[in-house]
Amino acid sequence: MNRVTAFALLTAALFFHPAARAAEHITLKNGFDLICDHRAADGERMRLYLDASDANFVDVGADEIVAVEHVDLPRETNIAGPSHGASSDEAKLTPQAMHEMLAQAGEAHDLDVDLLASVIKAESGGNPHAVSRTGAQGLMQLMPKTAAGLGVGNSFAPGENISGGTTYLDALLKKYHDNLALALAAYNAGPAAVDRWHGVPPYRETRAYVARVIREFNRRYAARVAAQRQVASVAGGR
Repeated sequence: MNRVTAFALLTAALFFHPAARAAEHITLKNGFDLICDHRAADGERMRLYLDASDANFVDVGADEIVAVEHVDLPRETNIAGPSHGASSDEAKLTPQAMHEMLAQAGEAHDLDVDLLASVIKAESGGNPHAVSRTGAQGLMQLMPKTAAGLGVGNSFAPGENISGGTTYLDALLKKYHDNLALALAAYNAGPAAVDRWHGVPPYRETRAYVARVIREFNRRYAARVAAQRQVASVAGGR
């Protein structure tokens, strides 16, 4: 388990639903901000439900909760912009090739491959030639100035873009002491906005983005754990 996986599992309560819906913003003593569908007391613990089904939940100490606020989650928006035509080599970017690039970048920065894949899905939908309305480019949607500062010569080259985007995300995680929600908010809205608001900015797009990435990360992580358990179960039954 790398340095942000445990935090991401706790922050799974940043649940995002495509339609606007009521939820609860939970603030904990340790400084983490969570969003859950609903909650219920269970002895000295408080059970925070991630969705309306009651099947997915996170337990925390009741005395760890310092504030509860009603919130409305926004509708999901497509933040990836139009794409340019890809070269023949880049057009052949396969899931296996993508995974290998993510694994290499993740290993270099001790970041989970599924976290990086979740950022890419939210940023570009996996399109290496995506361009946003603000000019961000490539798989991890690097702004030209940011890319230049990271030494990325071609933001439309998948390997360079992933390497630069991972380096940038790593720097933000270190800046915010591995607080994934703050790092993702800074990735989307810029560190200045996070610092100005002393937390995730109250921007509709940024809050939707943070929730979308964390939800996708937890979905991928849960699927990976389930697959590992299935393999272990089959192996143990032989």
